[in-house]
Amino acid sequence: MRSRRVWQRIVVMLMVFAMVFAVAAVRPECDALAATKTPVATHGRLSVKGANLVDAKGRKFQLRGVSTHGINWDVGHPYVNKAAFKTLRDDWGANAVRLAMYTSEYNGYCSGGNKAALRNQIYKGVKYATDLGMYVIIDWHILNDGNPMTQVAEARKFFATMAKKYKNQKNIIYEICNEPNGCNWTTIKKYAAQVIKVIRKYDKKAIIAVGTPTWSQLGSDGTHNEVADNPIKGYKNIMYSLHFYANEWSHNQYLPAKLAYARKKGIAVIVTEFGMSAASGGGGINGKSTGAWLIRLNKANVSYFCWSLSNKNESCSLLSSGTTKTSKWKSSDLSRAGRYIRAKYRERRKALGSKA
Repeated sequence: MRSRRVWQRIVVMLMVFAMVFAVAAVRPECDALAATKTPVATHGRLSVKGANLVDAKGRKFQLRGVSTHGINWDVGHPYVNKAAFKTLRDDWGANAVRLAMYTSEYNGYCSGGNKAALRNQIYKGVKYATDLGMYVIIDWHILNDGNPMTQVAEARKFFATMAKKYKNQKNIIYEICNEPNGCNWTTIKKYAAQVIKVIRKYDKKAIIAVGTPTWSQLGSDGTHNEVADNPIKGYKNIMYSLHFYANEWSHNQYLPAKLAYARKKGIAVIVTEFGMSAASGGGGINGKSTGAWLIRLNKANVSYFCWSLSNKNESCSLLSSGTTKTSKWKSSDLSRAGRYIRAKYRERRKALGSKA
């Protein structure tokens, strides 16, 4: 009788070992399957077809991204970390990030900032996004310097370095001038011609986003459409930036028609920055207008990036000013804007399903 019990124990142990080995054998297969589900693994290199962004299989594709605050600021650089980007991907439903590097303000790249350190921040951000299978914008964040020709020599050097380094990657987008202002489209085109030429010398295929007049509003004022009427010629995979802030009356009044006009003309538009507040970043947030914009952009398959991943004490920030966490945020760590955007991004991901 005792020998029978011993034998039964041996059989049970053998069965347990067999189950462990079976799970171990399947696990790499599961990990490989999970890896194929990242945005870049699923959709590959993006390109422009007419007015649309498409994936490697030619299917319409939409980027849902979040922009850092300036990575040269203490309210921006702490969030350039892999865990933060993973939270945006897995919890929020974002498939892209934007690395905003100011050129002028607050020790910017062209105004006394540590260039090597700022480039290293870009390198880290790109690596984290790449490791997570996300798309990433490298943003030359012109603002108070206004005219991009002011820094054109530095821009050529910077984008030559970036294009050499990332020429073989599928997930890179170059944004060559964030918000040109105080200059016309003719001047911006002259700048773009120089910088695009430098990028294309090394990187033949990546998307290049070109800023547009009046803080990237597709034209010099509410009714002008000079960008759509006179686009850049001779290059493929060029997109044009539109920025809006949902609590600005003029943005809601004029920009939807300018977006529609550009698309009708076959111009590919990308919203590389939007916020729920006024353009200053402060004041109240406008959920009604933000919702209307997102419905409009989703319907047209236009990509968008929300400003900004920061705990700066302003209403457009996505994190609460009281939170010190740099990833894995709970709802209580988010601002009102952050809770709204997270919900909308998750809703969009669910609606798209496998197309996300």
